[in-house]
Amino acid sequence: MWIRTAAHQIMSLTNVEREKITDSVLKIQSVRASLEDIDETKIPDYGEIEGCLTVVDKNLRLALRQVPRKNDT
Repeated sequence: MWIRTAAHQIMSLTNVEREKITDSVLKIQSVRASLEDIDETKIPDYGEIEGCLTVVDKNLRLALRQVPRKNDT
């Protein structure tokens, strides 16, 4: 079990890491958009899937906002 502590440090993201996270956010958006046109009753646990996608999207965007950019030199 992972427990956050006050000593938890926020590490900087490199440009490559930021690009990968941004790419993942765009992929999550694409998945969500493609599921909108499908009858949700035909997908088992659709609500749970939608909830997971929402949480992932939120957390990845939060990481991009909160984690400082690392100087790549």
